[in-house]
Amino acid sequence: MLYEVWAPHATRVTLHAENRTHPMEADPTRPGWWRCTAPGPHGTRYGFALDDGPTLPDPRARRLPDGPDGPAAIVDANRFTWRHPWQGRPLPGAVLYELHTGTFTHEGTFDAASRRLPHLAALGITHIELMPVCPFPGTHGWGYDGVAPWAVHEPYGGPDGLRRFVDAAHGHGLGVVLDVVHNHLGPSGNHLPAFGPYFTDRHHTPWGTAVNLDGPGSAEVRAYFIGSALAWLADYRLDGLRLDAVHALVDDGPRHFLAELSAAVDDLAGRLGRPLFLVGESDRNDPATVTPREAGGLGLHAQWNDDFHHALHTALTGESQGYYADFAADPGHALTKTLRGGFFHDGTRSSFRGRPHGRPLDPGATPAHRLLGYAQTHDQVGNRALGDRLAAGLSPGLLACAAALVLCAPFTPMLFMGEEWGARTPWQYFTDHRDPELAEAVRRGRRREFAAHGWAAEEIPDPQDPATRLRSCLDWDEPGRTPHAELLGWYRQLIALRHAEPALTDPDWTGTDPAVDADRCVTFRRGPLLVVVNLGRVPAERPVPAGTEVLAAWRPVPAPGRSGRLRLSPESAAVLRTGG
Repeated sequence: MLYEVWAPHATRVTLHAENRTHPMEADPTRPGWWRCTAPGPHGTRYGFALDDGPTLPDPRARRLPDGPDGPAAIVDANRFTWRHPWQGRPLPGAVLYELHTGTFTHEGTFDAASRRLPHLAALGITHIELMPVCPFPGTHGWGYDGVAPWAVHEPYGGPDGLRRFVDAAHGHGLGVVLDVVHNHLGPSGNHLPAFGPYFTDRHHTPWGTAVNLDGPGSAEVRAYFIGSALAWLADYRLDGLRLDAVHALVDDGPRHFLAELSAAVDDLAGRLGRPLFLVGESDRNDPATVTPREAGGLGLHAQWNDDFHHALHTALTGESQGYYADFAADPGHALTKTLRGGFFHDGTRSSFRGRPHGRPLDPGATPAHRLLGYAQTHDQVGNRALGDRLAAGLSPGLLACAAALVLCAPFTPMLFMGEEWGARTPWQYFTDHRDPELAEAVRRGRRREFAAHGWAAEEIPDPQDPATRLRSCLDWDEPGRTPHAELLGWYRQLIALRHAEPALTDPDWTGTDPAVDADRCVTFRRGPLLVVVNLGRVPAERPVPAGTEVLAAWRPVPAPGRSGRLRLSPESAAVLRTGG
């Protein structure tokens, strides 16, 4: 077997494989690369020593059976037998479901999550969006501190566990999207700096020095992360990737990393003969993120739209702290603006940032599916002091209203696990750092962050306490109880309607014509369909054309009579076919 590693600053590299050492030679065709041939059957443990230093795991390790500080292990992907052929599922028309492997079930494994796939298939979603699964020190965590971008977290089930999960999902007709982190690696267990200039102090991010995308040696660094992305898609038969915080990928080079990545993914899709897509998390509100490369954009296929979330959240809760302030000033205007144009901040002043923010997005030039809309995500729940979901403070009626606004809006909808039945379990920030100093620093930092907002230290859950993670696990008895079962039925009805009615997935969203009146009644159109959501606490009446048909309704909604008026209960929603 050929072993290779990029270590441009080393003068001597040694392979350590199964207690034997093998000197490596500099590759004359690729500067900075070292290689040698040695036995490498499936399961072989190995690592590299640079200039007689400690043995470190392969930066491109596909498996780290003993964690990030242990040796790598050879993975023979051909040993895995895929049971279900898969032609892929494209993004247009999709309904995504964000899932954290470690808390979706109490077991916190891929195999345990697989046993819940029938629930997701019955719900009607099309794609599972897995939160990061790369290895990190410890057992439990959110996954954004991963340190090995080519490997799979062993406590979840390792590479074969992920393959079994994806294969099982395909058997239920579900695609799988993986959240990957290219903007930083975790603070503990990151050995990349020992191998080469993977990071640079020329740029800085919220996590420290930036990934080196534009300095000396950056060509190999870019190839490293692009190779990792392609490996996830090809080797695990994934349908797409969610790219974490792409605004933190600082790149002053002639071709932005994201444009190079999107071109590589599009090329891979052509070679594999199935659709692949990239979804970026970006706070820039820059249409270039999802503009095709040939039109001068970065070529991502979609992006999360936090502005829609913020507008919806303030309309539902009335919260106005932090970045919600501008949206809460006039929630009706914020909601209608995002339904009409995607971004709320499109060059307007952001009081949270203290400056103008964003650029206008042209709905006529941007298909609706390129923006993801949601009422809850891991960020928007988990970054709250107590990790409380909307269900902790809203009535079932308002939760049903939120569902109608997300699932009938022009955007690609995404749910956060448990949202579909109004889960009451929180989803809190939890860690399992094995370094005591790091663990204490995280604990103190969390308390300090929320002390600025009036929270006492003892009120903030300890991220290192195993009980914090256990509290965050879904309670799978809830969906069978009232009021959760009723809400789950509503989500299923709306998703089925979305699949049945082409107007709800029409990429042309220029005619939504949204409005919010003084009684907090929201209306918008999707072709011949009219969505009416009463967020108020009093009944509402609205004129509708003769012959209007009620397709779906939360709480009894009388069919329009000869008067041509629709009557809605407080905190209720309806989807109507008006015929025009």
